[in-house]
Amino acid sequence: MLESIITTTSGESFTFINAIIVLITSIVLGLIISLSYMKTNNKDRFGSNFSVTLVMLPVIIAIIILLVGNNVARAFSLAGAFSIIRFRSAPGDPKDIAYIFFTLAVGLACGMGYIGYSILFTFVLCAVMLILEKVNFGINREKTMELKIVVPEDLNFEGVFDSILNEYTNSYTVERVRTRDFGALFEITYLIKLKQDASSKDLLDKLRCKNGNLNISLTSSISESKLFI
Repeated sequence: MLESIITTTSGESFTFINAIIVLITSIVLGLIISLSYMKTNNKDRFGSNFSVTLVMLPVIIAIIILLVGNNVARAFSLAGAFSIIRFRSAPGDPKDIAYIFFTLAVGLACGMGYIGYSILFTFVLCAVMLILEKVNFGINREKTMELKIVVPEDLNFEGVFDSILNEYTNSYTVERVRTRDFGALFEITYLIKLKQDASSKDLLDKLRCKNGNLNISLTSSISESKLFI
């Protein structure tokens, strides 16, 4: 009996007991996926609403599959009912979207009766996500940033900051040079890759000693967070 429950079941052969097993399994697997999501994301970033959603989605999909079964007319009716619903939200993080598809796939597998496969896939993918998070897979070791330095018109800026940039960066390139304030100032834009142990504050302190304490901005090209002096 256990083997028949864990393998596959068609929509028409579902009994009440099998339906209960499918629902309980989808809830447990959704909870495991939600816990995996919370472990692999910054605790300051994930929201409780999204974590609860990850628990609910497999159950909802499993229920839909149970209701539809092999009935084509019922499937078209359900599709028509869902077509009147409009979901509006800002695009999320790619990892969040991947977890959404993860829960949808698990709910679909549970609803179709593939209990054993859904359990296997959940544990394997959650283990992969936890391992990738543990080894910091895909994290850029260099801080790629945009540096803007304002200098007075009487300062020959060519090469004046090279020694400082060589000390704090692995590489840098001049992206743009433009005038400001009717030619009274120059603004130089660099694309730099900070060294892993480099201090942004120390870099800015040394640069402003060279540019006469005029404005300097350091902008992360990834998070778009800015530091102004």
